Amino acid sequence: MKELTDFQKKFFARGTGNKLFTQEEFDKAVTIAQAEIMQIAIDTTKTAIVIEREECAKLVDEMRKDLEDTDAPMVLDITLEQLAGLIRNRTKK
Repeated sequence: MKELTDFQKKFFARGTGNKLFTQEEFDKAVTIAQAEIMQIAIDTTKTAIVIEREECAKLVDEMRKDLEDTDAPMVLDITLEQLAGLIRNRTKK
């Protein structure tokens, strides 16, 4: 941790003589900040899940592409296509 300057030490020792916040105002501000942080965390997690699903579906699409020049059954191609769609559109039940 960085050492405080003499000015900072004197400032903190004396203070400003003014109350910046009441405890109630501070608690309310902290509660609001916590709610905002949680909302950002939820939104970020949702975005990460969408990105991961899309990348998984792309892997399935690449598998389908690799099967184009083979004599794989058509049902496999259709199944992989459906699987990619299910991965992309998966929602919570």
